[in-house]
Amino acid sequence: MKLYSKFVLVFTAFMLMTGVLSPDAFAQEGGVKLADDAGSAILIERDTGEIMFEKNSNEQLPPASMTKIMTMLLIMEAVDNGSITMDEKVRTSERAASMGGSQIFLEPGEEMTVEEMLKGIAIASGNDASVAMAEHLAGSEDEFVNMMNEKAKELGLKDTNFVNSNGLPAAEHYTTAHDMAMMSRELLKYEKITEYTSLYEDYLREDSDRKFWLVNTNRLVKFYPGVDGLKTGFTREAKYCLTATANKNDMRVIAVVMGASTPKDRNRQITEMLDYAFSQYKLHRQYDRGTVIDQVKVSKGSRSRVDAVTGENVSMLTRKGESLEGATEEVTWQENLKAPLKNGDPVGKLTIKLEGKTLSEVPLVITEDVPEASVWQLIKRTTSVLVGKERS
Repeated sequence: MKLYSKFVLVFTAFMLMTGVLSPDAFAQEGGVKLADDAGSAILIERDTGEIMFEKNSNEQLPPASMTKIMTMLLIMEAVDNGSITMDEKVRTSERAASMGGSQIFLEPGEEMTVEEMLKGIAIASGNDASVAMAEHLAGSEDEFVNMMNEKAKELGLKDTNFVNSNGLPAAEHYTTAHDMAMMSRELLKYEKITEYTSLYEDYLREDSDRKFWLVNTNRLVKFYPGVDGLKTGFTREAKYCLTATANKNDMRVIAVVMGASTPKDRNRQITEMLDYAFSQYKLHRQYDRGTVIDQVKVSKGSRSRVDAVTGENVSMLTRKGESLEGATEEVTWQENLKAPLKNGDPVGKLTIKLEGKTLSEVPLVITEDVPEASVWQLIKRTTSVLVGKERS
């Protein structure tokens, strides 16, 4: 089949009505009043990143322990790329053990697995576990902080600067509600993370005389159906903060509140935001992440063609009752793709539009390495083309 650099497919009668609001309209329409006691807040849908509500969402504020969302993101990234494994041991340094605030009371020299440390961070907000993991991944917390800030830049977060891995008070340690939502969106790509952030309670050192009971600082994982993460935060300067995520009816939303007066006010405002999202909006999933869209041609590769799959879920967000009739798909391929390519490399993008507005845009990636072809492979391929046995 000949590949075109661009093609358009029209959806078949997707729904009955017409008209879709833009993200800005979502955020502003109706003047919805939420987060009345927060200094800053935002509510987004995870797949599309569209904003359903925001309040002072770009104001730079101290995030307290919500900082650990970035720490967990770098941990999950390292597990995913094979740099570390969940069962490898992490040694606690004197410095890590000396951290105050919320902790799992690590002793100098004590070893726990990456998975146990992650539980200590995700459930109990352990400052000591955060520093131990930072040192394990980067050699020192300072170097890990550099990794955190580099990741923030990579994600396009212009109003974030980290000074430590755990969120303890420090000058020039700040982020925004918007940036916290974007970090959380990235973290949630690693679906395994909610296996830890959703636990209301668990134990560490269970087979020892130092058995330690973990209780989730995010009480909503027990008391609000669908909530399975992410992270609370509190310091005197930051006040009460929470980044929460909930999944209902195949729609995952992320709500952030910064600067609430009390834990009760923080949880109330988050639940009101979640109620608003699930009562007013509907997600339309067109393709799951990893769906094969087509094959792409690779020049001088060990394989001449390779599957291109959706790098993210392909979804569109509408108000309930609104439609996507008339929406179109558009695939654009990168030109002159040449080996070598690696698993996960982008090779194009899939865009969904309605009346000229982009509703969804996701990368198309490959799911296997494509090394350069050997001389023998190239000769064999050229011969096959000449005799009509292989597509050019």
